[in-house]
Amino acid sequence: MERDELRRIVGKQRAFFASGATLDPDYRTDALFKLRQTIVRYQSEIAECLKQDLGKSEMESYMCETGMLLSEIDWQIRHVDKLARNQKKRTPLAQFASRTYVHPEPLGNVLIMSPWNYPVLLSLEPAVDAIAAGNTVVIKPSAYSPATSNIVAEIVRAALPEAYAAVVTGGREENTALLEEKWDKIFFTGSKAVGRTVLEKAAKHLTPCTLELGGKSPVIVDQDAKIEVAARRIVFGKFLNCGQTCVAPDYVFVHKAVKEAFLEAVIRQTKGQFGDYLDNKDYGKIINEKHFDRIASLIDPAKTVYGGRLDKDLLKIEPTILTDVTPDDAVMQQEIFGPVLPILEYEYALDVINYIEGNEKPLALYVFTENSGFARYFVDHVRYGGGCVNDVIIHLANSSMGFGGVGESGMGSYHGKAGFDCFTHEKGIVDKKTWLDLGMRYQPYSERMEKLVKLFLR
Repeated sequence: MERDELRRIVGKQRAFFASGATLDPDYRTDALFKLRQTIVRYQSEIAECLKQDLGKSEMESYMCETGMLLSEIDWQIRHVDKLARNQKKRTPLAQFASRTYVHPEPLGNVLIMSPWNYPVLLSLEPAVDAIAAGNTVVIKPSAYSPATSNIVAEIVRAALPEAYAAVVTGGREENTALLEEKWDKIFFTGSKAVGRTVLEKAAKHLTPCTLELGGKSPVIVDQDAKIEVAARRIVFGKFLNCGQTCVAPDYVFVHKAVKEAFLEAVIRQTKGQFGDYLDNKDYGKIINEKHFDRIASLIDPAKTVYGGRLDKDLLKIEPTILTDVTPDDAVMQQEIFGPVLPILEYEYALDVINYIEGNEKPLALYVFTENSGFARYFVDHVRYGGGCVNDVIIHLANSSMGFGGVGESGMGSYHGKAGFDCFTHEKGIVDKKTWLDLGMRYQPYSERMEKLVKLFLR
């Protein structure tokens, strides 16, 4: 897309936001209803495009993208009216007589940059939150998932006017051009490397950013864990979307007392859930050759106890399990983002905590244990974005709490109220009455007035 065309869209959205149309909560919910109806109408096309780009099954497409997106839309529709109201606050005695409240105000014109791994959900879910909060949105989906990017553009175009929501497709040239524009908020989901570039570009205009990044999300399996349940859930979360999930379990620390039992259970569950990876029509593919080669290079044949087969023509990598892995191995030096599960052994929980805390903060952390004190210790003493006890990845599918990273794994959060707040400025207002005007703050000051000020501000 030509830069002049991009500027035309941005200018059109600025003018539309300035008209004040999006300030009406009913206008926002009407837009969300239209978007929802359009998504439902396009369900089969969405599934076809996700199959084409990522090899996703229809079940996985609905479970992890369309269904979650509709759930977030429904949450926002139910809550927009309440969230958009002024919020009464306590007025201190020193400001008598007045009324104090917070006015939720949309930030304005928002840019959303999304990745390829969940190209429908991660393009439209932040857009839903931004629209609920009263903003206009420009969505820039990834060039790596072209079929899905195009269907997202078609859905948005069918549901909403361009001045309200627009999709810009393309690659690096379009990304660069969009980041040169002035925005009121940038929401980016993707790699840390590109996240740094987004922040650098945003700094030019002092534009606030929410960054949803990645990281090596650990799993800790305690000796008190229910091993078969842990293995079943970890295998599901790890190999979902062929491991191309930002909160996928990246590696497992398992207590040495149950390591062999856990390893046997993981292999058993992987065979049971996925079978032969080439015959499994519900098992997807790696997004492109570049990522295929990178993931393949992390597989150490000497430490592979299951899987490891590759089909470059089909861009398929068999679910692979590595054992006797050490922190120095290549697979531990970067986020895997693929169907390779390294298993490490531990004896003391403190060693695991020291290892995790000694590296970049993960986006997620998962603990499997029947010991509530053990789980609570990890929740209290390790810094990470969010996670689960005795499960994986499901915390991001709950609109009643925010989802986001911390430190190197991201900044800011969204989903539900956190999503509304992400695209909202809380404008504090004091409405002072005129029938009373206490003179203690005005000059000339006196000893009596000083005593009154200290009394009121105590």
